[in-house]
Amino acid sequence: MTCHEIEALKLGLMNVLGTEDRSARDHARKELGDDVSGPIEALAEAETIADVQRHLDAALVDLESEVAAASEDDADYDYLRGRLVAVRDAERAVGRLAGQGEDVLAGLGDAHDLLHETFPDDD
Repeated sequence: MTCHEIEALKLGLMNVLGTEDRSARDHARKELGDDVSGPIEALAEAETIADVQRHLDAALVDLESEVAAASEDDADYDYLRGRLVAVRDAERAVGRLAGQGEDVLAGLGDAHDLLHETFPDDD
């Protein structure tokens, strides 16, 4: 059993970050297999952090439904619950990444303003 959400998230983040590591991409694609659709496929193809967040949320909803429908007697039940915890943790990490990116942008804006305050344009 594989964790499609995490592998798709890795691919989506590689897209966003411009990661060129072919072996990492190939490994993640191999883990996903050929039968990928819906939020998992969209997550793997995401090109922005906002896309990653949206598709990860949709994949998480699907996983939560899968866990809720599973029987506690099912041999894979504990794995499904563990997968849910890992994906929720990944969702929080992506949220932190998005927040840090926004902080960087705000800091650049502040630096730009300070530069203009320090060296006003006399035109």
